[in-house]
Amino acid sequence: MNNKSNGPISRILKAAAKVEPNEVRATVLSFLFVFILMAAYFIIRPVRDAMASDWTRAETSWLWTMTFFFSVIGVSLYGFIISRVSFSKVVPGVYIFFATTFAAFYLGSGMAPDPTLVDKAFYVWLSVFSLFHVSVFWSFMSGLFSKEQAPRLFAIIASGASVGAIVGPSIPGFFAEGIGVMNLMLISAVMLLIPVPIIGELNKLKVTELGNADLKADLSQAKRLGKNPFSGFMLFVRNPYLLGIGVFILMYVTMSTFVYMEMREMLAVYERPERALILGRIDLVVNALAIVTALFATSRLTTRFGMATTLSLIPILMVGGWLLVAMVPLLGILISLQVARRAGNYAVTKPGREMLFTLVDDETRYKAKPVIDIVVYRGGDMVTAWFHTALRETFALGLGGVAVIAAIIAAAWAMAGAYLGRTYNKALDQE
Repeated sequence: MNNKSNGPISRILKAAAKVEPNEVRATVLSFLFVFILMAAYFIIRPVRDAMASDWTRAETSWLWTMTFFFSVIGVSLYGFIISRVSFSKVVPGVYIFFATTFAAFYLGSGMAPDPTLVDKAFYVWLSVFSLFHVSVFWSFMSGLFSKEQAPRLFAIIASGASVGAIVGPSIPGFFAEGIGVMNLMLISAVMLLIPVPIIGELNKLKVTELGNADLKADLSQAKRLGKNPFSGFMLFVRNPYLLGIGVFILMYVTMSTFVYMEMREMLAVYERPERALILGRIDLVVNALAIVTALFATSRLTTRFGMATTLSLIPILMVGGWLLVAMVPLLGILISLQVARRAGNYAVTKPGREMLFTLVDDETRYKAKPVIDIVVYRGGDMVTAWFHTALRETFALGLGGVAVIAAIIAAAWAMAGAYLGRTYNKALDQE
């Protein structure tokens, strides 16, 4: 290993998250990579979320259903392409593609006769993008860093997403009136092109400073994945470990959907600009809390207490949070729960979940992982959105009743996390 650094950045990173000198450049570039991705997304996310309160429960559920089907199509096409394109083109190609679609969406937006249809199309497409670009990023990360490096480095890398989620909304917050809402699409499109050269540099660092040339997923080589575009789906359903990850994500999605739906209804009394302001402030608090946690706590939590504790911690907190909502069903309590859930996911659960994929091979990482991250996630969105609608409209439950059911699901989520954590630790011990 070469190019070791003992400069101030190296010392700060080592003190905060146990980053070794030879890992500094790769960690900083990875941080910058996800920062740019999330900033590009969060520039336009508040616009999408503010739209939802204008629609009924059924309309929102149908939009989530459409998002699921477009996600299935997207992952299938991705599987088809990745089976025929060399690794060196896969990851940068994804970001170039999404940048192109944003530019096309901008150009076509002024031609649509019905603005409501434009709003809903934007809502669905951005929802597909929001998972796809992150899934590909973490697939790349799990093939870049070793099993020993991931527990120490993934938390600090993930904090880049939180920083991007703070910087991103500030652009429309300060400049939306002068720029125009749809022009934000062009800003996001340009930003998505910036990671392309970063990917090339990280591939070089993988075999030099990181010393991970022997990892199976090597994007610098012209290797090709198996030709079956649907092998990711088959790998997922045949592997108990991957099924466990899928169940874990499904439980997480249920938590997310229940909070989202309840907040959507409580915010309906506000005008759209007020909703965007409230949601923007929530984003600010969530990401500030996530940054502090990721930098100074997550890596120590993972290395000291193990993966089982890491993956079950936030679900256990959610059990208590939902029971509190059941006793005090107020908007402020629900917002506090949302802050704790999202900050905990960004800083603890998400990095821990991505570490699970350091145990799998290249085809699983690049083909089965998107199935889990996108299809299972959006399928969970669809199912739980209709489930929530049924609880509210068919069974006439109030927020208190929904919260009790959510607490039970959170307990199942905690058990799934503990199971995955023990499985991960056992696999490491056997190597």
